[in-house]
Amino acid sequence: MAATTTLRVLTRRLAAVLPVALIGLSGLGSPGRAADATSTAGGKGAQVYCFMRSAGNSHDVSWNAAYALIKRQSASMFKTSPEHAAVMITEAVVQNPGSFPDCGRYLGSLFEKAAARDAAAGAAPSPSTTTSPAGGAGSGSAPQRTDRYAY
Repeated sequence: MAATTTLRVLTRRLAAVLPVALIGLSGLGSPGRAADATSTAGGKGAQVYCFMRSAGNSHDVSWNAAYALIKRQSASMFKTSPEHAAVMITEAVVQNPGSFPDCGRYLGSLFEKAAARDAAAGAAPSPSTTTSPAGGAGSGSAPQRTDRYAY
């Protein structure tokens, strides 16, 4: 008899506490939704990239600053690839356009050279037909970075 009354008391207490506990746990499932636009590495990178572009800086300067910040802010054991960083910036801007006004017009610059590289890959000459310039090492000109995503 005492066991059944104890069971009833426990059931009532559990019924009173369980809904409150479930409401509290429901907020833990989506911490990214509750966070503001610049609390993630991608959001911080987007903030830097968009601010620098709107201030008149070129894509390369803005991209280098944003990518450096994303690499340092990412909580991953592995290095964030440049392609993934570009996607992180794009996602942050698209998910929070009010936080990054007028930044949508700069997002295409993140993917232009990658698209051009993919298009040129089909028309690239074979290795046997390419020639190297004479005196390439002593030409005195600095090498140009053709692939911003190379690391």
